Amino acid sequence: MATVEWTGDGLRLIDQTRLPGEEVYVTCRTAAEVARAIREMVVRGAPAIGAAAAYGVALAAREGDLAGGAALIRAARPTARDLFWAVERVERAREPLEEAHLISRESVAACRAIGRHGAALLPEGARVITICNTGALATVDYGTALGVIRTAHEAGKQPFVYVMETRPRAQGARLTAWELRRLGIPFKLIADSAAGLLLQRGLADAAISGADRVCANGDVVNKVGTYPLALLCHEHGVPFYTAAPTSTIDLGAADGAAVEIEERDPSEVTTFAPAGTEAWNPAFDVTPARLVTALITESGVRLGAMV
Repeated sequence: MATVEWTGDGLRLIDQTRLPGEEVYVTCRTAAEVARAIREMVVRGAPAIGAAAAYGVALAAREGDLAGGAALIRAARPTARDLFWAVERVERAREPLEEAHLISRESVAACRAIGRHGAALLPEGARVITICNTGALATVDYGTALGVIRTAHEAGKQPFVYVMETRPRAQGARLTAWELRRLGIPFKLIADSAAGLLLQRGLADAAISGADRVCANGDVVNKVGTYPLALLCHEHGVPFYTAAPTSTIDLGAADGAAVEIEERDPSEVTTFAPAGTEAWNPAFDVTPARLVTALITESGVRLGAMV
């Protein structure tokens, strides 16, 4: 299942806002359409956003306005490092579309390598807790944190997954559960607030998250709720791993305080609230490096700061 796919006349994306109810695909034929798909979370997940951004800039080049298209893509979402990394690569390339294809192929290879490195950390029958969605839907194909679990499953290690529903947009409940069911990997869905009791009772052997940005000091910026999960793992002696490609590492950000945290429409969190309720809706939080047991990249497993 390719989340991001070039068709020859445009960029084909699975519409993640329609899952799990409908499996619908859309084709973006302009940079503006790609930017809108990123902004509206038709495509989401840092590596998938990066690959989509690359093709968006390639489309802009085909339209004869590379600079304008690149600016639209950059403005779509502020937090994911992969978006800016991919845009910069395609802007510098002599052949923008070929560079976008290369980024897409590299992403798949990186995810497979992350899976191999990460699966080696999981014991047989590991009970793993995850947050958000980090599978094929969040990448070009295969996945990062969920790719680790997938590789362990394919190797016969029989992992079991506790899926945090991941409020407010329920990417765990809607997307991770959908992927795990298709892959035949056993899982249970839990409310985000149940993670503490789960860990307190010793029901998880490891936690794995993805990342939208990894800072120079090792701080991890990821879906809001990741920081509390890492704190709980620290309290209960459970390893907390982050799985992400090296394209997510931002050496220009000294630490998490240097990263702009996207704030989304308050209506995402006021579903059950009285009309007129005000809300604060940050999309990401920052997990300090000291809480991250290890960062799993395509290059291997690393500890501590990036520099």
